[in-house]
Amino acid sequence: MERLVEDIKTGNFKPVYLLYGEEQYLKNQYKNELKKATLPADDTMNFSAYEGKGIDVQQVISQADTVPFFADHRLILIEESGFFKKGCPELAEYLPRMPQGTIMLFVENEIDGRSKLFRTVKELGRAVELKRQNMNTLTKWIAGTIKREKKGITEAALRQFLEMTGDDMENIAQELEKLLSYTMDKPGIELDDVKAVCTATTEGHIFEMMRAVAEKRQKDALELYYELLSLREQPMRILYLLARQFNQLLQIKDLQEQGNSSGAITQKSGLAPFIVKKGLAQTRYFSKEALCRIVEDCVKAEEDVKTGRLNDRLAVEILLVKFSA
Repeated sequence: MERLVEDIKTGNFKPVYLLYGEEQYLKNQYKNELKKATLPADDTMNFSAYEGKGIDVQQVISQADTVPFFADHRLILIEESGFFKKGCPELAEYLPRMPQGTIMLFVENEIDGRSKLFRTVKELGRAVELKRQNMNTLTKWIAGTIKREKKGITEAALRQFLEMTGDDMENIAQELEKLLSYTMDKPGIELDDVKAVCTATTEGHIFEMMRAVAEKRQKDALELYYELLSLREQPMRILYLLARQFNQLLQIKDLQEQGNSSGAITQKSGLAPFIVKKGLAQTRYFSKEALCRIVEDCVKAEEDVKTGRLNDRLAVEILLVKFSA
């Protein structure tokens, strides 16, 4: 990512870029920054955009061969083409002989790192994976955004905000905009402000579900699960998030038993301070062996669903009943 930022700053562009990964917010951000850096805002003659699975490759190549019109660059944007999954030998062979001045920018969700096209892009340009950011990075990003608005935020409000929004930057940005508008005339953001305007995501429900499981409030844990199902959340997505939370709890428990302080656990785990603080409060409900068994149970439940031995909805329900018993 650092090299991509450097290219944008210096104007020394590679002939081809690939932005991929699950963090849509960052993909959109760098896509727009690359476009802004390579072409004037009103230049429509030297910009072409293609999207979706049915892109005509020969048309793309023909466009790429066209000399830029009174400009240094021609930019061709290709989004969600599937070329890096199903393969596109024509483009893999074409890119090394693409005319100087043409820049091809791919934005994809999924890629196959073994494909010839991916290897060609890595060799000629930049292939940048934009993953979900850890909580420390998100915390700094949110705090920085609030500071630029000349506001402050209490620790409790920030903790609640992250619990409700999860780690999706697009969702965080939208909820943060709502929160800043709501507190426009206030010098700082407090816990009640967050509760008043922010909407809890699946991750927010999972935090509450984990708390209910830890405290053996079985009825509450199941009610939260049924609420997520009513919101059309997929059981396997819920299972994935539960497994991730228990993995974090196991990591915290392991570091705790090694004699690490809260600050040291935060530093070594890369988790946000509020997650570590919450995890330390929950670890007293579980032994390390119990957490290992729970993580193993999550893995087995996923396997049972994939092999058809259990219905996905029932598999998660059984786990919640077992964990909170």
